[in-house]
Amino acid sequence: MSLGLISNVEDRAIRQRAVDLAREKNVVLPTFSELAEPWRAPADIRSSLDRIAPDEAHPANLFRINWYNDRRRQGFIDVPLYVELPESFTGVPARIVVALGFTFPMIGAHKVLPAYACLAPRLVSGLFDPTRQRAIWASTGNYCRGGLAVSNILGCHGVAVLPTGMSQERFDWLEQWVRSPEDIIRTPGTEANVKEIYDKCAELAQDPLNEIVNQFSEFGNYLCHWRCTGPALERVFDEMQAADSSLRLAAYVSASGSSGTLAAGDYLKEKHGTRIAVVEAVECPTLLKNGYGDHNIQGIGDKHVPLIHNVMNTDVVIGVTDKATDGLNAVFNTDAGRQTLQKHDVPVATIYDLPKLGLSSIANVLGAIKLAKEFDLGPQDVIVTVATDSASLYESERQQYIDSRYGGDFTVVDAAEIFARYLIGADTKDLLETTHADRERIFNLGYFTWVEQQGVSLEDFDCRKDQGFWHSLQDYVPIWDEMIAAFNRDTGLKADKVRSIA
Repeated sequence: MSLGLISNVEDRAIRQRAVDLAREKNVVLPTFSELAEPWRAPADIRSSLDRIAPDEAHPANLFRINWYNDRRRQGFIDVPLYVELPESFTGVPARIVVALGFTFPMIGAHKVLPAYACLAPRLVSGLFDPTRQRAIWASTGNYCRGGLAVSNILGCHGVAVLPTGMSQERFDWLEQWVRSPEDIIRTPGTEANVKEIYDKCAELAQDPLNEIVNQFSEFGNYLCHWRCTGPALERVFDEMQAADSSLRLAAYVSASGSSGTLAAGDYLKEKHGTRIAVVEAVECPTLLKNGYGDHNIQGIGDKHVPLIHNVMNTDVVIGVTDKATDGLNAVFNTDAGRQTLQKHDVPVATIYDLPKLGLSSIANVLGAIKLAKEFDLGPQDVIVTVATDSASLYESERQQYIDSRYGGDFTVVDAAEIFARYLIGADTKDLLETTHADRERIFNLGYFTWVEQQGVSLEDFDCRKDQGFWHSLQDYVPIWDEMIAAFNRDTGLKADKVRSIA
């Protein structure tokens, strides 16, 4: 149970109540392996998905929580959906590839994957009573939406905790999924105000009926990306390498956020020697300079180092300004911007896919461009990254940006200036190739959040410095898969039962 890592049934009575509720709700839980390789899922469940809307709170949609959904978000594909950005767009010869997270069910973002992965081990071990307790989803926006979606399917009470300054689209979605308005708890500040989220969760945790599911310290978040996202990106690379055997998987880039998605980098480094780069906002340079501040790259929390960030395995830290992400959000999603991109010979297919990039996704792309320039990567070098969510979550942010900066009139000249400055003109400032001393500094910075504020023992905190600790985490995946399988057996539900309610 140290660090919340579960390997046994802790309370059989609570587990039985969860089994009974799952039976009542016709819920079959997917294993981590079935989410990583959806072709492993029961055939009857897979066939039932043709008749189930991807955004419906339906039990079978748990099996859509993977990277292999097609563009319509209805069927499965053999290789995760991705876009390769051309040199006319990036300004670099390196091959930058973005896996698209909008295909994930219910929330149109990959954060539903860690939400499920953090709750499932609790359910099957009897550590969470879905008939009595509330699941408190600590988030800066997408993770709590994923938590609400999973909660609704399981028939348990979910509560979202997120900063009041997040996009209106997030709150609009939440209002449709919560049981009551009180289940949306707004904390002060914006993206960088993570401590305020922790403070509210500490207050809520005083009531034993509240179970805090904190993505920033949940190793289920780390392990689902190690088991699912890493291999999914590897499958994309394998397809590219099949066409060109000279390619190498040079780098993986991901914004910090909760650091769960960075676990894919650990997988890729172990298999391919891939360099791992973490992106943060230069307006809040926590990793770069122990700094602080506010920014609008929604999807990446700051002013702390998440407990599940394998800092000692991180090779590069890259700062990206929210001026770039706000501006490019306008370029990618307006007529003026599309005209500008066409004039620069960006293919129509690429322009069509750019609205699939939300603010943090744009930051990931910019981080990849900066990294390619810094290390002089060429056409044989592949950089992979992810688009956590799409621009549909930031329409209000885009309009506010255009209104405040351009008086509501965003022109081709404005779009061309942003494109030239932040894409073609991207520089390598605010980029740190980490030495051992740099990694120790960043690692030590986490002490103040986790030991002094959150009460993690010094022993548990320090053990994370050793790569052996992170390798040992991998042993939990087959354990959890077997616990999930046993839970499903105890519900007595069969795949054809799920199909019958499709």
